[in-house]
Amino acid sequence: MQPIPIPAVPETPLAAASMVLLREAPTGLEVLLLRRNAKASNMPGLYVFPGGKLDAADQTLDAAARLDQPAATLQASLNEPDLDAPTAAGLYMAALRETLEECGLLLAEPAGAQASLDAPRARALLRAGQPFAEVLAALQLRLQTRQIAPWSRWITPRSPTVSTRRFDTRFFIAQAPAGQTARHDDEETTDSVWVGPRAALDQYQAGSIDLAPPQIMGLAHLSRHASVRSVLDEARRQHPPCILPEHFDRDGTRVLCYPGDENHSVAKRALPGPTRLLHVRGQFVPEDGFEALFT
Repeated sequence: MQPIPIPAVPETPLAAASMVLLREAPTGLEVLLLRRNAKASNMPGLYVFPGGKLDAADQTLDAAARLDQPAATLQASLNEPDLDAPTAAGLYMAALRETLEECGLLLAEPAGAQASLDAPRARALLRAGQPFAEVLAALQLRLQTRQIAPWSRWITPRSPTVSTRRFDTRFFIAQAPAGQTARHDDEETTDSVWVGPRAALDQYQAGSIDLAPPQIMGLAHLSRHASVRSVLDEARRQHPPCILPEHFDRDGTRVLCYPGDENHSVAKRALPGPTRLLHVRGQFVPEDGFEALFT
């Protein structure tokens, strides 16, 4: 097995945040997926969880006024010793901002006598160019960081397969707020679907939707749970694992390995399911077949 050459100086990953939104449906647990615009420069046409890169403004907000937990508490929850408190709070802020921006859901609570928990208005102000902190101040709202839990951290491989940029993404998980409707923005995203985790992977196997490895492995993980409470309880019991996929070439097939795989530099397993995916005919598939995602 010959290693795939990588650049001498790989691109430094950009800090980013993503939100895995869940709801209970008559058929069981469902997750929200958004389809990225087919003209996007990064991951065009793929179905993803809402998210985006960390902005400078996310790190300079008045955490005491706009977040329901101190920045130091949020820093501790991410379990990253080298991460400072403003950046940790900014990652929570980015996840919640992108959730509003991309699918119109606002996880917030009143912070004043004239508070207005009006998600469509908040989204409209944000899309008109008003900074998120100013939107929250105008509506007298405080973000509900207690309602979300860190779930995992994914770092794009040094030689990406499906994206043109590298990201260091913290994934959070939350129950979608009641009484609000999720909808794509028709700019960055062009479709939005609530779907069972197993059903989404079945659609991926059939070729009707396209997914990237973090979504494949995340959906396989979610398929092991029967309820939102079960997912959140697990997330709050653990430290979010860090996954930096490593790869090698086997007879012309690219193989992505995850912690715990015999070819990965980290021996401790980080995820349930297979420890490697093969890139075959444009799809990422487990070495031992599709059902290996669920065993």
